[in-house]
Amino acid sequence: MQLDHSDMTTAPSKIGLGGGCHWCTEGVFASLIGVTKVAQGWIASDGKQSNFSEAVEVDFDPVTISLADLIEIHLYTHASRSNHSMRGKYRSAIYVYDDIQFVQAVAILNSLEAEFTEAIVTQVYAFKTFKQNKIELQNYFYSAPQRPFCQTYIQPKLKLLLSRFRRHVNPHKMAEFNFKLDST
Repeated sequence: MQLDHSDMTTAPSKIGLGGGCHWCTEGVFASLIGVTKVAQGWIASDGKQSNFSEAVEVDFDPVTISLADLIEIHLYTHASRSNHSMRGKYRSAIYVYDDIQFVQAVAILNSLEAEFTEAIVTQVYAFKTFKQNKIELQNYFYSAPQRPFCQTYIQPKLKLLLSRFRRHVNPHKMAEFNFKLDST
């Protein structure tokens, strides 16, 4: 895939991720050390993926958390092996901002494939545009973790983070909602 440089910004410390509900994805990545910002909304690529799909833009410090770590966490915290009927709304994707990220993301996906018993459906696409969600829906989990949706769908993903990716979890964020770091 050749990316169109005229429409892309080189931002080596930003990646777009889509897969499931953007509230869930936001909650996961907002909980990580080295993630400096998570913008929740919809991302579009080009061609057949030019429609908007729920996703997040993640700004990160690559010295603290690598692109490989972010992609691995992404694959484990959404249905990255399921090609279900809602993939138009919930595209399993990594949105890249330049050719270097594209090559890196494809290589990372290929290297992680062996960890899973089912094929990964996650694809790498060129980032085209982002539409942010309403301000009152931003920081959805951390603004009200007691919501039934948060308890049912987001907290299990955070428990997975603690059990599998503990070294990347921000203990201060977990403390914000009294989530026990010693729970698994």
